[in-house]
Amino acid sequence: MKARPFLSVVIACLCGFAVQMSVGEEPALSEAKRRRMDVDLILVNGNVYTVNERQPHAEAVTVKNGRIAFVGLNEDAKKFHATQVVDLHGKTVVPGLTDSHCHIFGIGEREMNLNLEGTNTLEDFLVKVKARVAQTAPGKWITGRGWIETFWKPPQFPTRTDLDKITPGNPVFLTRADGHAAVANSAALNIAKIDKNTPSPFGGEILKDKTTGEPTGMLLDNAMELVAKNIPKPTETEREQAFLLGIDREIKLGWCEIQNAGSDANNIKIIRKCFDDGKVKLRFINAVYGPGADAQNFLREGSTINAYDHRFTQRTIKVIFDGALGSRGAALLKPYRDAPDTSGYLTEKPEDLVPMFEEALRRGIQVETHAIGDRANRLILDLYQQAFKAAPPEQRKIREPRWRVEHAQIVDPADIPRFAKLGVIPSMQPSHAISDLFFAPARLGMDRLAGAYVWQSFLKSGAIICGGSDAPVERGEPMIEFYAAISRKSMKGFSGEGWHPEQAVSREDALKMFTLWPAYAAFEEKDKGKIDIGMLADFTVLSNDIMKIPDPEILKTHCEMTIIGGKIAYQK
Repeated sequence: MKARPFLSVVIACLCGFAVQMSVGEEPALSEAKRRRMDVDLILVNGNVYTVNERQPHAEAVTVKNGRIAFVGLNEDAKKFHATQVVDLHGKTVVPGLTDSHCHIFGIGEREMNLNLEGTNTLEDFLVKVKARVAQTAPGKWITGRGWIETFWKPPQFPTRTDLDKITPGNPVFLTRADGHAAVANSAALNIAKIDKNTPSPFGGEILKDKTTGEPTGMLLDNAMELVAKNIPKPTETEREQAFLLGIDREIKLGWCEIQNAGSDANNIKIIRKCFDDGKVKLRFINAVYGPGADAQNFLREGSTINAYDHRFTQRTIKVIFDGALGSRGAALLKPYRDAPDTSGYLTEKPEDLVPMFEEALRRGIQVETHAIGDRANRLILDLYQQAFKAAPPEQRKIREPRWRVEHAQIVDPADIPRFAKLGVIPSMQPSHAISDLFFAPARLGMDRLAGAYVWQSFLKSGAIICGGSDAPVERGEPMIEFYAAISRKSMKGFSGEGWHPEQAVSREDALKMFTLWPAYAAFEEKDKGKIDIGMLADFTVLSNDIMKIPDPEILKTHCEMTIIGGKIAYQK
């Protein structure tokens, strides 16, 4: 009698083994053995990293009706038939890469307007501006973006006086790379009626000369709008052009999906029009800025999920809660080390967020919040926790809401475990660390760097990280982000005091940051994030094996092919 349970266990194990064998063979392959199955696309001779623990590596993949039909060996792929067969010649294939945080209109506008990236000195900056003045009619606005003073000597903000010398006949408004600060010349300040008596608005600052009290021309966060609202708005045609330029650039870089970190109603109109016209091949997750009228309309109307054949989803509200570290707008628990008269500021009042958060939970709307400083991160976790208590799981449309904190750059060590405990996802951009860490020690002091860009600490605490680029703040290239995550060194190989190299991640985790974990953060893990049968057929084909080559070689790796839904969207 006692042997019977043991025998049952043995039989069950044998049955399970038999089932595993058949699953490993896969139904599609079994069918293909009976007859040569027709599929739409076959990829062979690839170095395929699947991000699938059951089958981590493969040589060949087949696609039917936009989804993966087979993953395995070249020999077995011969059992399929397709009109299109691509020989990868050993190139590396990974699941379609996702940029979890970018600003698509800004990417396109960077291409259309004055691009100030790579201006390594104030003189370089002024030369570029002067060249644009020569091409611009008197009285017309000159706008641009991309400058950053970090490497200038001295590393000081430009001023309106600098600009006035070369722009006597044009109002000028030039945004810092991070998008949280801008410099305006006197003509622009005069149009906005900004003078020594103009007070700084909530959530922003008009920088003023400490001796004269006159505005320097530098405007931080919400103060930027005082000038920006006077700049003629681009036409709808120009906005659409910027959007499509951004989309085209992303696909060529190998991104198969982007998660757009905030849109207003006008941008959403253009996005939907471009999808209606069939102009967008990329998969697109959109967030609506809140609080405000756009967010309230969105809460009433509800989510859009997997529209346009799994190409467009809008289920998220985006909040901007503080400024940036470089412009000293990030909200810190203690004053800035290099500016002890300020500890940054919040750009939204917490009491304005509470009702929106609770309603979002009840309506199944995700929330993502920009928080860079340790004070902003602590407060937003407090507000999330307060909302979770006010709307417990049984009152929510989605029990596990997967709310996010965008950037999570400076976090007090005591708050790091709270992310995983609350089920909050840190959405981080590795390139920020390797650029910010040149000036972060001056802003924060060495002690607070222990909580700066702490990728490994988050992972060890049980959180996952969805990785992004924050383009156009950064260049937006996936290989730069992957390199930064695994090396935590500058693009020239530099690592300085306080850079905390132990916070770098493994290549396996870095790949998940741009594939599997963004899929989870967007509720897409059943469709995306790994190369497995039944998943959407999104692949990024790379020129080198980024899982094995030396770190610096990653920066020389480029996208050979972008495949979205089994269709080649880009081929080098």
